[in-house]
Amino acid sequence: MDASPAAVIFDLDGTLVDSEPHYFEAGRRVLAAHGVTDFGWEEHTRFIGISTGETMRTLREEHGIAAPVEQLLAEKNRSYLELAGQSTSVFPGMRALVEQLHAAAWPLAVASGSSREAIDAVLDGAGLAPLLPVRVSAEEVPQGKPAPDVFLAAAGRLGVPPGGCAVVEDAPPGAEAARRAGMRCVAVPYVRGSQDDPWFASAGLLFPGGQGEFDAERAFAWITGEG
Repeated sequence: MDASPAAVIFDLDGTLVDSEPHYFEAGRRVLAAHGVTDFGWEEHTRFIGISTGETMRTLREEHGIAAPVEQLLAEKNRSYLELAGQSTSVFPGMRALVEQLHAAAWPLAVASGSSREAIDAVLDGAGLAPLLPVRVSAEEVPQGKPAPDVFLAAAGRLGVPPGGCAVVEDAPPGAEAARRAGMRCVAVPYVRGSQDDPWFASAGLLFPGGQGEFDAERAFAWITGEG
């Protein structure tokens, strides 16, 4: 890996915005419509950091749902967009970091397991779209996280070698994807207790307490090599 990155790639859900409650509710509604009525938050946390498509494929198999995965995915995306359109909270520290990096003319991108439609809608609603014009959805690459595909695609679109990128992530699969891509990683765990996950061990900067502990100034200094 290069000693100092030249671009930053952000995960979206659970990192920039607190969208996981919406994803949980969207998934719960879809599963309930197909006869699965006991889907809870704890089960949902298994899929944080995993692409929406892979999540629905796994849930379909585990619960023996007859509907094709494409139908389930479309239903979940519709439900999620409805919920996200009502409100999606941006983590204040993350907004500050994005704005600071943008002001310093750093190339920025978003690489997410969400659909491209969901990424665009959330960034538009959050007022972050002008600052994050480069976006990659897991739907656009062969494999989602923990495979490195979305991050490598984002680096390609930024025109920066993988070793010249830093990643900001909230989930263990994302941190592992950054490692496999040869990128440095700032980890801000979303799920309480996940800070000890082995996949976070490769993160160069870890905020064990998650967003409550996240310090934008510290992250900016670490990314830019100023601290």
